[in-house]
Amino acid sequence: MLTEYFPILLFILVGLAFGLVPMALGKLLAPNRPDPEKLSPYECGFEAFEDARMKFDVRYYLVAILFILFDLEIAFLFPWAVVLPDIGFFGYAAMMVFLAILIVGFVYEWKKGALEWE
Repeated sequence: MLTEYFPILLFILVGLAFGLVPMALGKLLAPNRPDPEKLSPYECGFEAFEDARMKFDVRYYLVAILFILFDLEIAFLFPWAVVLPDIGFFGYAAMMVFLAILIVGFVYEWKKGALEWE
């Protein structure tokens, strides 16, 4: 029974090797000659003029979350469209309920002004 999992283990090991071996070779073979100029902080070629930990407007995060939400909606639509002939009317109705809930959420966000950028 464990022999069935050998290809998975081999796949994981090869993936780790592809990720770790180049990093190890780069660390071992790359020249390492630090000087004050290389170690100095920079931002677009000049000294940083603000703190890197400044606060961002919450709208950046809101837009990112909304993008992920509707991107995942599309990710669910593709496999559903492929198997639609097999799942019949029940699958169609279930997806319409799913889309209706998402549309209601989208309209709510629109009415609340979450999509407005001032």
